[in-house]
Amino acid sequence: MKHQHKYDANGKQLCCTLEEKINSKTNNQTGCCSTHNEPENHSDDDGHDHSGTDQTIFQMFLPAIISFILLLIAINFDNYFPQTWFTGWVRIVWYAIAYLPVGFPVIKEAFESIRKGEIFSEFLLMCIATIGAFSIGQFPEGVAVMLFYAIGEIFQTLAVQRAKSNIKLLLDQRPDEATILKDGNATIKKASEITIGEIIQLKSGEKLALDGKLLTDSATFNTAALTGESKPDTKQKDEVVLAGMINLNTIAQIEVTTAYTDSKLSKILEMVQEATAKKAPTELFIRKFAKIYTPIVVFLAIAICLLPMLFVDNYVFRDWLYRALVFLVISCPCALVISIPLGYFGGIGSASKNGILFKGSSFLDMMASIQVVVMDKTGTLTKGVFKVQKVVAVDISEADLVKFTAALETKSTHPVGTAIIEYAKGSEKNATVTDVEEIAGHGLKGKVDGNEILAGNVKLMKKFNLSYDAEIDNTPFTIIVIAINQKYAGYFLIADEIKEDAKQAIESLHRINVKTVMLSGDKQAVVDAVAKELNIDQAYGDLLPENKVEKVEELKSKNLRIAFVGDGVNDAPVVALADAGIAMGGLGSDATIETADIVIQNDQPYKIYTAINIGKKTKQIVYQNIGLAFAVKAIVLVLGAGGLATMWEAVFADVGVALLAILNAVRIQRMKF
Repeated sequence: MKHQHKYDANGKQLCCTLEEKINSKTNNQTGCCSTHNEPENHSDDDGHDHSGTDQTIFQMFLPAIISFILLLIAINFDNYFPQTWFTGWVRIVWYAIAYLPVGFPVIKEAFESIRKGEIFSEFLLMCIATIGAFSIGQFPEGVAVMLFYAIGEIFQTLAVQRAKSNIKLLLDQRPDEATILKDGNATIKKASEITIGEIIQLKSGEKLALDGKLLTDSATFNTAALTGESKPDTKQKDEVVLAGMINLNTIAQIEVTTAYTDSKLSKILEMVQEATAKKAPTELFIRKFAKIYTPIVVFLAIAICLLPMLFVDNYVFRDWLYRALVFLVISCPCALVISIPLGYFGGIGSASKNGILFKGSSFLDMMASIQVVVMDKTGTLTKGVFKVQKVVAVDISEADLVKFTAALETKSTHPVGTAIIEYAKGSEKNATVTDVEEIAGHGLKGKVDGNEILAGNVKLMKKFNLSYDAEIDNTPFTIIVIAINQKYAGYFLIADEIKEDAKQAIESLHRINVKTVMLSGDKQAVVDAVAKELNIDQAYGDLLPENKVEKVEELKSKNLRIAFVGDGVNDAPVVALADAGIAMGGLGSDATIETADIVIQNDQPYKIYTAINIGKKTKQIVYQNIGLAFAVKAIVLVLGAGGLATMWEAVFADVGVALLAILNAVRIQRMKF
């Protein structure tokens, strides 16, 4: 069996083999799948760090403002308000002073890059171009090139900061303090100092700081920070509530069960932050491309300057040097290499806003090309909880049938019995139950209010030679048949309830030509019934975990891009094997977050379609930026080499392309999915 390896931005193998991925996740080891040792702050592909600065926006723009004012004054002295003193060395020094605020940081970066062995950087391009412009007396253009380059860099930095802060703000929703109840007294305590077992008092409108267990009978929470869903979620006593949830109504008390740093929100935030460090193939290509492209551009510029000496009759070194410098300015690759990761940041942020967590931009690309979505049935398309779907009463009222059966089932621990008891809503509590006998593999026998009750499968009816409705034998779902005083009295149809948006999810996937396959350990008849109702293309039942692996391998052998959607624990082998492993209901399982490539934070199957759609939109924007940058630069490069474009046009073309690409990249964060 071939195993698909996945890599991070530095080429480090994330998952060595199928077995290593499963073992490292289930044993909570770092292993080859871990990325926790990676530094959070990293340089972008263009060699300079846009990730963060403590400066205010004014401080960031101040050098450019100073340079711009000095340049504007100098241009006025040169062209509109001539000054007798503004000549010779005074003029050169003035332009040099105008150049330094924006030029010195770039010159410094160029030397730093050379010292590290990265000789051909965009900093070197800009230094050669601007210093070259000074050497031939084009002082205004030399300053302008560096000025607009610096302004472009600031906008890029702001755009990256905004994209990253948007991702963080979506998730880092915990308050710094919480109200703790101790000996009946309420005290304010730092969230990071609260220990497991302490009781938090959460008022209406307050946000929970740590994961815990609800002590109040019930409370309603806004879970949008975790799931992306604005619909309130009502929790009952002893249910888990998570950091970031907002209490909407009554005062609630929560017992802390998880340390501040180990909360679900902390793990999700860590995962999304790490995701920005894992590069997509497109990003890795551009990174490598820039390293090859930049030195080629430098040598081409030298060729443009010197080669015409051999072929042009009236060769003027100054003119051809100017053309070469224009060529260098236009060819600066910064717009290309910053707009691409920015597009992926936007995609990850947009997905997080919709309650979908991608573990890296590579999976955005992968989801964009998915051809088949393979889904587990229970917990993905169905709720994984037995519910009474139908009650048929024969020669008895439905209320009495429910009451008698539920009363008998109170003596059983079977989940089917629990479903009937929940359906009864307490009507069984006043009944008297005696002489209960459990008949293995058949059901229950006992007396309720003096009536002999039989409740079980059809084998129980046959054991006591009782006739029943023949249609029951053809029903794929679980049927509990009831007999009262040796007479057939009806049945309960019990099934795992299909999720509300499951049908819409399948229809949406079909609309974008993605095939659907369902795998399940349930009997084939049940699987076929669910598949028919949801219009799933293929469905396989009676499968063990190894059978699911075989089915996925069979699909992969056809060279299909596959996403598998499951719980991330029981289906770990299949999740590891698929091109993209998607875990449903990430709020319920730590192992889910560790195993899957993509985590859908609530249980909505429709989010599978949303994840694919976000992947497609992100890839579309990235390719638009690549096309825009190459097209504009190619046109202006030709014009520059032919002497038809000046350095002013070159710098405006470069900065203009950069700003358009940035605006296009951040556009995805405002899209609604």
